[in-house]
Order: sequence, then C-alpha cells, then structure tokens
Amino acid sequence: MDGPKRSKRVPREGEPRAITAEICNSSISQDNYLQQDVTVAWPAAPGKITFSTMPIKQIIEGGRVPVKIFTDDVEAHARQQLANVAQLPIVFGHVAAMPDVHAGIGATVGSVIPTRGAIIPAAVGVDIGCGMNAVRLSLKAEQLPDSLARVRTAIERAVPVGFDEHREAGARRDACGPLARRVAEIVRKHPKIATMQRDHEKKWVRQMGSLGGGNHFIELCLDEREHLWVMLHSGSRGIGNCIGRYFIAAAREEAQKRDVHLPDRDLAWLSEGSKLFEDYVEAVGWAQDYAFANRREMMNLVLGALRRELPEFEATNEAINCHHNYVQQEKHFGERVYVTRKGAISAREGELGIIPGSMGARSYIVRGKGNPESFCSCAHGAGRRMSRSEAKRRFSRADLVSQTQGVECRKDKGVLDEIPGAYKDIEQVMADQTDLVDIVHTLKQVVCVKG
Repeated sequence: MDGPKRSKRVPREGEPRAITAEICNSSISQDNYLQQDVTVAWPAAPGKITFSTMPIKQIIEGGRVPVKIFTDDVEAHARQQLANVAQLPIVFGHVAAMPDVHAGIGATVGSVIPTRGAIIPAAVGVDIGCGMNAVRLSLKAEQLPDSLARVRTAIERAVPVGFDEHREAGARRDACGPLARRVAEIVRKHPKIATMQRDHEKKWVRQMGSLGGGNHFIELCLDEREHLWVMLHSGSRGIGNCIGRYFIAAAREEAQKRDVHLPDRDLAWLSEGSKLFEDYVEAVGWAQDYAFANRREMMNLVLGALRRELPEFEATNEAINCHHNYVQQEKHFGERVYVTRKGAISAREGELGIIPGSMGARSYIVRGKGNPESFCSCAHGAGRRMSRSEAKRRFSRADLVSQTQGVECRKDKGVLDEIPGAYKDIEQVMADQTDLVDIVHTLKQVVCVKG
C-alpha cells in the first residue's frame, strides 16, 4: 500500500493563507492509496503498559482482544457493540473506546478499531471523512456588533445548509477539478453508486462547499483571550453516503457468500487482496479527500461572508482541518494496520485537533500526547447521551431557548434534537482524556448555523 509521495498543494490566487495545506493537516489520501502514518513503537516488554497513569477506566474482556475504555459512562448498547467488535478475528491488539463513546450502527461511535488485512466499511460509516475545520481570526470580541443576527444570515446565504446545494453558477468547480477523474473511475467500476444519487454527475459538484444537516454546523467562537474563531463540521455529503452504503452492502454479501458468522451483520469486512477491498480503498480515500476539500471550500465562503459584515481582519496561522470518521494505514506496536476512527480524531504527539461541544457548550483546540493505548487518538466531541427521537420527546422549545442563551442560532423545533441536553457533558469528556491531549484553547460559541 505504499503510495507516491504527495506534493504540497499550491494555493489558488486569493485563497486565505491560513487554510492552505502547508498550515492545515494535509489531505489524507492520494489517488488509490490511504495515507500511512507511523506512530508508535512496540514497548520494551510485550504486554507492559508504557504510561504510568493511563486514563483507562474499564476493560471488557472475553473477546479475541480486550476493549480498553477511557470513561465510566458507557451505555449497555454501546458496551455490547464494543464486545462484538472485539470478537472479530481481524482486530489487532485491542479496541479503544474514547470518553465520548455511544452506540452507533454496527460499530460504536467513539471507537478506534485497528485491523489486520481488512477494513470494516460500516465501521467507517456513511459520513466518510466527516470532520472539523477551525481557523483563528485577528478580530476580538470588542470588534463584533451588538447583534450577530446579520452575521448568521450572511453565513447562511453564503453556505448552503440542510438539503440545499449550490446552483450551477455558484458551483465550486475549481475544487472539484482534481477529484473528477478519480470519481469517474470509481463509478465506472461500480456504476450502481451513480444510480443511488439523483443527477449524480452534477450533484457531487453542486454539494462541494455545502454543510448538510444533522449535527453539522458552522460556528463563530471566542477563545479564552476573546479572539474570534470560525469553526465548522461537515463531511463528504451525498456522494460519501452513497459510497459508504454501497460498500457496506457489498461487504455483507461477501460475508454471506463465505458463510462468515458475525455478531452483527454490519461488522462484515472486506479482505486485503480482493478486488472489492482495492476498490473500497480507492473510493473511501476519494471520499475522505472530498470531505477535506468540502470543509476548505466552506471556510473560504464563510470568511468571504464575514468580510462583508465585520471590520477588516486576517486569518491567522492557527488553523486545523481534521477527519473524525475515517480509515488510514498506520504502524502501531511494530505492526502496520488499518486504523478506523469512528468518531475519534488522531492525537499524535504534538498534533493539533478540534473537540467541539454541543451548540451551547464549550469546544476545545487540543494538542495530542501520542498515547499508544488509544492508538494515538482522542474523543471527537461530547457524544450523544440520547437518540434524536428521545431528545424531541424529552425537551421543549423553551428548553432549547434556555440552553442556548447567549448564542445567535436557530431556536425552533427543527433543531430540537441537537439541544445541548441531548449530549454528554463535554467537561467530563475532557477530564477523562487528560492523558490523551492537552488543551490549547477553550472556545465558546456566539453564533451557530445548523442545517
């Protein structure tokens, strides 16, 4: 899987320097290869814990490998999902569960799954490459207007949200150009992917630079020194969803053909050396690159909107663009494996990351400590405490207004399932991972845009 060396991306004319590849994390794949990341050496004595104060709160045993959990707060469904993954013969070493862990589809959200010679498409999921982008501006709180309603409206006009997409005239074609050849080859090999999305050839282009819905957001935040940040959360949009669903179904079919008995059918995997595996690696790598570019394009659009509404500013060199739903090849404990982070971010020593809270809570810019027991990973956010339907049953619009006080955002029933009370306490999540990351900045949002 060793791929060609990537060349540095040359920024387009007029693109803000703060969000170029030289400053942000680089796009994680190139052509048909997943990026390789050598992180952790094998400890001196096999089985010996190398950190003296590991924040591992509990261990699930009884499977082929143990599950090491970095929190005491694990619901029964999530615990069973973790135990199911630990039974798979392809899992290497152990499974790591981050402090924001909660039940997902097949694999648990907030889990880090290292596998040998195989990848589980459902563990990567359908929002392939979903992640965060943040940049600090030169503006301070005192330079903001008393009312931020116009600023929110300007962002919502610049960036399509929910099911909306760019019109043909506003499509981000320059960003799509480098991706076009690769997706055409993927669809040529697997034409059904194109049929899963209406008007496929135009739609993935029009959705470039758009937010989507659910827990995706764009926020303006203030840090501990009252500096203004732009932070956003999105992934690979409809095309990534189609790719994910297609290969999840393909993996299930392969498991049935091989008569593989699984604890959960969504844990079916594709094996290295097979044509489907090679094609999935190509497709998931492309979708991760699309997600990275999508966040970059949105950031450009948001900064353009802010320049029309706020005093003159510059984007600083503090910028991050990172995935938290993805797979890449890494080396851990002396062995090269595929690491799937399903709702987790890479936290190698010195690496910057973003951990957002809910729309009424704090968020954090962090620096990784390279903890080997977490496979150099940490939480990706607060993590849901309850389902969306439960949140709608339990909370009212008045609760939403109360819990988002001081934030310029939607306060209607359409976003009730995103109420802060539906999420875990971000302060506890951060307390549970002090051996995984250091806090660099603490952010509090003042504007939140939801789909």
